[in-house]
Amino acid sequence: MAIFVLTRMEDQLIRKVLGVVLILTSIYFMLFSQRIKLPTTKKVQVSAGTLSGLMGGFFGMQGPPAVLYFIQSEPTKEHYMAMTQTYFLIGNLMMTLVRAYHGFFTRTVLVDYCYGIGGVAIGSILGAYVFRHIPNRLFRYVVYAYIGISGIVIWMEN
Repeated sequence: MAIFVLTRMEDQLIRKVLGVVLILTSIYFMLFSQRIKLPTTKKVQVSAGTLSGLMGGFFGMQGPPAVLYFIQSEPTKEHYMAMTQTYFLIGNLMMTLVRAYHGFFTRTVLVDYCYGIGGVAIGSILGAYVFRHIPNRLFRYVVYAYIGISGIVIWMEN
């Protein structure tokens, strides 16, 4: 649904809104994460999944709601990583298929994807090294900071 609506929306405004929402969300969770406890109920899971799906369709960025849910509900950074990687594998596969069906997956996208695989491989190796060295108690704040930085980058794009 979001991908269908995206073909009829103004890109600049929606990106600015996304940037601001990510910045404010990261600040809120940095300040209040110790007080926030998300239960692992079906209602919360479906809500986080729906928000993630909408953000994935609109922006190709389904991560923040799922990341915020998993970082609050998983006991360790290893459990968090396992859950998010599985979630993103399934979500990205589904969104790629839907985008391809709607004509967003072109030859240019395929070529760029092939180049991007190299960056993903390098990032995965570096990320695994850093991941092993971040203490559990600090890990959530690294995640929140990353969401905020993503918001700043998106907000500043022309």
